[in-house]
Amino acid sequence: MALERDWESGQDQERCLEKLLWAVQQLGGDADPSRLNKTAALVIQTMTGPWRFFHTPEHIFEVGASGDAIEVLAALFHDLVYVQVDQGVSVNISGYISAFVKEITGQLVIRDRTELPNDPLFDMVAHLFGFVPEDVLKPAAGQNEFLSALIAAKSLEHSLNAGHIAQVVACIEATIPFRSHSETGLSPSDRLYARLQEANAKMGFGWDEEQVRYVVRRSVRLANRDVENFAYPSAADFLDNTWNLLPETNHDLTNANSYTVSGYRTSLQKMEGFMYFLKPELVFQTFQLEPPVEVYQQLIARTQRNLEVARLYLGSKLLSIAVIEALSQRLGRDIPLATMMGELSSQGRSVAQLENFLPYITMTVTPSNDIEEDVLSLVEKGRGQSSSYDIKNSPVATYIIKSIGFSESRRLLVHAKDFFKGTLTAETFLAACDRTVVDTITDGILQVFESRKVAMRGVPVESSV
Repeated sequence: MALERDWESGQDQERCLEKLLWAVQQLGGDADPSRLNKTAALVIQTMTGPWRFFHTPEHIFEVGASGDAIEVLAALFHDLVYVQVDQGVSVNISGYISAFVKEITGQLVIRDRTELPNDPLFDMVAHLFGFVPEDVLKPAAGQNEFLSALIAAKSLEHSLNAGHIAQVVACIEATIPFRSHSETGLSPSDRLYARLQEANAKMGFGWDEEQVRYVVRRSVRLANRDVENFAYPSAADFLDNTWNLLPETNHDLTNANSYTVSGYRTSLQKMEGFMYFLKPELVFQTFQLEPPVEVYQQLIARTQRNLEVARLYLGSKLLSIAVIEALSQRLGRDIPLATMMGELSSQGRSVAQLENFLPYITMTVTPSNDIEEDVLSLVEKGRGQSSSYDIKNSPVATYIIKSIGFSESRRLLVHAKDFFKGTLTAETFLAACDRTVVDTITDGILQVFESRKVAMRGVPVESSV
């Protein structure tokens, strides 16, 4: 496995170098293979960190798949820094930013003016992001994108002129996600446009008005490609990407058979909360017919539908995990999910799992709309892909929904969330649920336990299932 990862990393580094060389050459810069190879190594080594599941080399290659040299370069760097995923800034990249940023009580802060070196390139990057000395950098307000853009600028300063670097930085700034309009009604793109005009005048790039506008339109194009999965035609494909994001922010999930019931539930809760916070208009940007009106409207419509499916899907899974968690508290606290539901199968080894002991039933309450139909299919048949820490279908959620329907599931989810908050006891929550459902799931868990007893006596597990 290690050799396979090393081989893939080497392939990615070669691919990254090819894109760097091509883009710099297209822009008439100094395409020094030795220098750019070091940059390619920096990018790929960082993007293949142990906690990267979505923000990987493949993602940056996809975002940069446009044929535009500026977009290719911006895509390669735009996710280089991801503090909350990587649990800090790696040694490899810290040298590029330590002269400009320091850490104070766990927060990254731009140094004050007396500490900052005289560096016009840094000043330009900070200006395009709207940052000033002593600003506290916040993870949800451009911290990662700013630091990524700064590393891009310093990595490319010997290869490209300041005007081209400013365009790369503008693209990375546009990837700061989920921003609303300002109090004066300006969109993130409008604000970037104003800062580009100021930088153009101050640094003498020589752009005319249409060129400045084009820089913003290109930035919007790249930013929208960065989040295009929100508007995938298939909700299952959208949820596949969501499931790749979960272990980036909950590292316990990487230990497939040891994460706890409550840990898994907390991950689902955070994601469900995020899906309810998010509005389609915060996902995709627009600036002067980029994208065209009909394309933008389609992106918004698809995103709205995917969010609705995701909310109901995550709610259904939360209800099922609530039943499992409430039952687990009869054994103790912090019980591994695998203890209750059986381990995930690995290396062809057959193991007893809860789903083996749940009866197949038909839907008792017909789905009332196409969203419910999609979610029923997703929990029963599964998302598009399995993940390393979870199966793609949801047997317990399927059994519950087929037993009581979506309307009753929504009602019980309210009680489940009270249980999560601690305002409802585990037994009170279980008492509010359908008795047959709880008894059937309980019996299934007991059969998982029984299969382990049989296995310990030396009888093959297969014969007990």
